[in-house]
Amino acid sequence: MAPTPATPQEALRPREVARPLPGGDRPEADRPPRRWTAPCTAAALSTVAYCLGLAAYGSYPFGPRSRAVNDLGNQFVPFHARLWDLLHGRAAGDLFFNWSSGYGVPFLADFLTYLMNPFSLLVGLFPRAAADLPVFLVTLCSIGLAAALMTVLLGRLHPGSGTLRALLSVGYALCGWVLNDGAADPMWMWGPVALPLLGIAADWCLRRTRWVAGTLLVALAWAGNFYTAAMATLATGLVLAVRLGTAAGMPPGARLRAAGRAMTATLAGIGLAAPVLTVTLRASRAAQPAPPVSYEARPTVLYQLAQLLPGGHGAVPTPNIFIGVPGLLLVAAFPFVRAVPARARLAWYALALGVAASFVWRPTILLWHGLALPNGSPYRAAFVLSGILVMISWLALAHRPRAGELAAGGALVALLAWACRDQGAVGAATWILVAGGGTAALAALTALAVLPAAGARTGPRTALTAALAGTVLLASAYTVFSVTAVRGKIAWFRPKITMTRASLAARAGLAARDDWPRSRTDPGPHEFANNDPLLLGGEGGAYYSSYVPAATARALRDLGAGWYMRGRHTLSFEDPVGRALMGVGSSLLPAPQDPRGHFTVDRARPAPAPLLTVRDRLAAPPRGPESVFARQERVLGAAVYEVPELTPTAGTAPVPGRDGWLLPPSALPAAAAPLAGPNGAGTTFTARCIPGGTVVWYAPWFWGQVSGLGTRTKGIGRADTTANPVRVLGRVPDDGTVAVRFIGRGSQWLPARPLGCLRPGALDRAVRALRGPVALTAGGHRLTARLPRGSRGHAVLALPAVAGWGCAVDGGPRREPASYGGLLAVPLRPGATRLTCTYLPPGLSAGLAASGAAGLAVGAVAVGGQLRGRGRSRRRTTKEARG
Repeated sequence: MAPTPATPQEALRPREVARPLPGGDRPEADRPPRRWTAPCTAAALSTVAYCLGLAAYGSYPFGPRSRAVNDLGNQFVPFHARLWDLLHGRAAGDLFFNWSSGYGVPFLADFLTYLMNPFSLLVGLFPRAAADLPVFLVTLCSIGLAAALMTVLLGRLHPGSGTLRALLSVGYALCGWVLNDGAADPMWMWGPVALPLLGIAADWCLRRTRWVAGTLLVALAWAGNFYTAAMATLATGLVLAVRLGTAAGMPPGARLRAAGRAMTATLAGIGLAAPVLTVTLRASRAAQPAPPVSYEARPTVLYQLAQLLPGGHGAVPTPNIFIGVPGLLLVAAFPFVRAVPARARLAWYALALGVAASFVWRPTILLWHGLALPNGSPYRAAFVLSGILVMISWLALAHRPRAGELAAGGALVALLAWACRDQGAVGAATWILVAGGGTAALAALTALAVLPAAGARTGPRTALTAALAGTVLLASAYTVFSVTAVRGKIAWFRPKITMTRASLAARAGLAARDDWPRSRTDPGPHEFANNDPLLLGGEGGAYYSSYVPAATARALRDLGAGWYMRGRHTLSFEDPVGRALMGVGSSLLPAPQDPRGHFTVDRARPAPAPLLTVRDRLAAPPRGPESVFARQERVLGAAVYEVPELTPTAGTAPVPGRDGWLLPPSALPAAAAPLAGPNGAGTTFTARCIPGGTVVWYAPWFWGQVSGLGTRTKGIGRADTTANPVRVLGRVPDDGTVAVRFIGRGSQWLPARPLGCLRPGALDRAVRALRGPVALTAGGHRLTARLPRGSRGHAVLALPAVAGWGCAVDGGPRREPASYGGLLAVPLRPGATRLTCTYLPPGLSAGLAASGAAGLAVGAVAVGGQLRGRGRSRRRTTKEARG
């Protein structure tokens, strides 16, 4: 593109001896004492505006409204609490393995995905009970850094006023994607940082300088969050292609060399961050599959255009892209700015339109999201379009648009607002921002345009710039407030309980009963958050992550634990046998008859099995159709259940099938209504069991009410998304007759034998018959046991059999253990005395090797550059001496 004449005050001296682009386009470079003034201004304005908006709404940390909504409460606060434990040496495990969740799961992939935003380390500077605050600071600091880096990048696209660049960068840092999507996901907030980082690296490649530094920026972007970095990398490549295609006077060979430098820098930078990719890729492949996702509901064009207008949040999922009114005005004026060559105007607009279209076409949605439709919003890459729009707005402003050109842009914005007036994302806040903030911004920009260039540092220009800055600050703060208020009204967007008095009391109760590794202290399935063990401590079955191993999810469900999200959120066992199998010695349960929602820690009765047991022989799987009761007995090594046949005796007659019963639809009674009588809704089944036993029911996909023996429980099963656990119903009465009523919501399928009667004392006898280790230690990613004399057969560990474990007996070779009912089983030779098991994350070795190779390549380039530089210096010195 053609250069714009700059005033003496706007002309900038280069920071480095960098090769300018053909045509005289040079990067912005302020005088050294003021180099960071504009980026710091952008960071300050964006963070202050964000805080003002939250304070006006009363959101944490400026008010009583919690921010811990959706994944922020379910994942990020608990994961940051876990990071606090790791930083202070108090975690049950280490970076490789997490003993707390899912009864023992890998952790490195979680760390690399959820906690690699560098600002996450701030959690270590605060008390654990205040973990919500550093999680907020991750978002806030990412906003500030994104604004600062975008200010730098805009200066490298075209020289111009640092203050004006900063004001446009505020619109990027508080764009629609940040406020609607990214603010609740601290890991994603590295994406708006990565885009300008990668843009700066690409600019260096374009100017044939700082290749090594560029690779380090790429590595930093990918290490912080590889998911959003991949999106930012693709967008940066498109921007670089536009810049190469519109650079005036650049020879074809120079274009190819610049593209080659960018490609090699990208590959080398990604190579440096290779462990992030190899570990998470292996973990993703081994993870429980997400529920199937399809993309069919494409928003209308007008609804998409409405997302350019700030201040709203629509009910229809759409790419959130607004960048504030000043940026929108300049983007609208860009086609009319005649100082920008027509080819450049066409190329940049084509880029923006092409990226926008790619967000709503399934093949390109897959491309943006790593060839997999995301489980959630399909528009997670929308921040890159906001970045491109800000670049366009700066190119328009840097070329000093005339008053008429700005007026044309204002008219286009007014037309857009009128055309989108009936769209869901357009509300009162949008009209206030467009009419009020837009008028003020247009007036200030027009006044700046008509001022003579020679008055760059005069009072009128300073006053107008200050007025524009005030408009940007207030409009941005109001945008934050309005979007947050709209989102706060969404029913499912209710905050989770994180660091409250109740959760801290529950954590203290669990810590008081801690007996690890002799037994587990389980936070239970009541869910303060979906990751209670990370939030509260203890060693439970609850675990919510994209990396829940399929082996863990299936093993726990097969043994009677529940799950949500098709197994990507596992739960703890609720029945006596399941808890005994997993060595649960104490559980956090709701305090009986306590309306305040307090909890108590109860000891298991009977005592649980040890974490490691030695079995002379392993039972073969039962023949014929398996039941959860048979699977539990196999792993326990003893028969403890009666599994009675059911007889329908009252209510709606069920339809018998080959493997169960089809219950006709029936109406559920109100929660406060008495239990349904003999002629009420639902179906009553009768069975016979030994008096004094414990009755449990298991119907994983049943949705409805289960009542009997004086109690009522609820099933929320939905095949195969939500699975009910084995639940206790009550005690077998003295006459041995068990009557249970199932009231389904709609037609429901019931297993043929959903009831199990735990015989009196049978579980206690079975547990006492198991042989445990003489001594056991479990910490970090290692487990060591001294075995009892005469050990042989197998050592069975109460750990899901996930890939990565290797065990050695008596110092022998490390071998992968087997799976027994979904748990780890290690063959023992007769007379074995010692067992050592270690966990190593799959993919880590390959990633470290790739990272080492990339490091050697980058180091070689750096050393070669230093040697060539010294050679040139010596030749120059010699030439000067001879001259």
